[in-house]
Amino acid sequence: MRPRAESAVSSSRELERDFAAALLGGPDQAVLAEVHGDGLDPAARVAIYRNHVFVTLTEALESTYPVVVRLVDRRFFAYTADRFIRENPPAGPCLFEYGESFADFLGTFPPCRHLPYLRDVARLEWALNRALHAEDAVTLDPRWLGAVSPDEVGRLKLRLHPSVSLLESPWPIDRIWRANQPGADPEATLSLDGGAVCLEVYRLEDDVVFRAVTPGTYAFRRALASDLESAVESARSVDPSFDLTSALSELLDDGLIVGARATSPSQRTGGSRRKPAQRPC
Repeated sequence: MRPRAESAVSSSRELERDFAAALLGGPDQAVLAEVHGDGLDPAARVAIYRNHVFVTLTEALESTYPVVVRLVDRRFFAYTADRFIRENPPAGPCLFEYGESFADFLGTFPPCRHLPYLRDVARLEWALNRALHAEDAVTLDPRWLGAVSPDEVGRLKLRLHPSVSLLESPWPIDRIWRANQPGADPEATLSLDGGAVCLEVYRLEDDVVFRAVTPGTYAFRRALASDLESAVESARSVDPSFDLTSALSELLDDGLIVGARATSPSQRTGGSRRKPAQRPC
């Protein structure tokens, strides 16, 4: 009996695989015999299901990337989304988790070659989406840092809030994003020669925000996962005047440090994470 059970499971998985492929534009011959048309030809029924899948996933991408939609036009976005969905089907059930690789897709999609900044605008929009849905975390008590011995400070490894993303771009993507928000001046012009930008995205209470940071601050925060000494070296390689005290004070004031770990076991600590909020898929 066991071989039959295993065979049934295998057959069920194959059917699920074939049906998923058919819904994403693949051949449907393997599943037609299992589809009850309910008054329709089975192929027509599968086509209805397929259309629903593509519409739902396209709407999810539009919700995550509204500025990209505005920049390329809704019809072109629908065409691009169709290609992306076929090549990158969802790996999970939550729609807000879908589309993480969309920015990279745009960067290699031939029809978008004349818009070299589009990929980085999409990266910013994904960071905003990620911050919105990131789990909550308790921030580190600033008093703990004062209790760390001076010879241990350099070996501290700091953990930033789960909502934090750090981005850099040769394009002024922050101004591009703001220029394409509801209520922005439609007559305003924006020069793409505005220069590179380093951005920090994070959730502040219930709001998601982003701001430009200096190259030194960007390098420092990018390297915090190593240790403070390495992070300071990275920052000062970009900005010799970088000040560690000010940089740490800013992080603590913004509540962005949620954990710290020192080399010595006696110096281990961290902001204990709260149970992740139950966010709808």
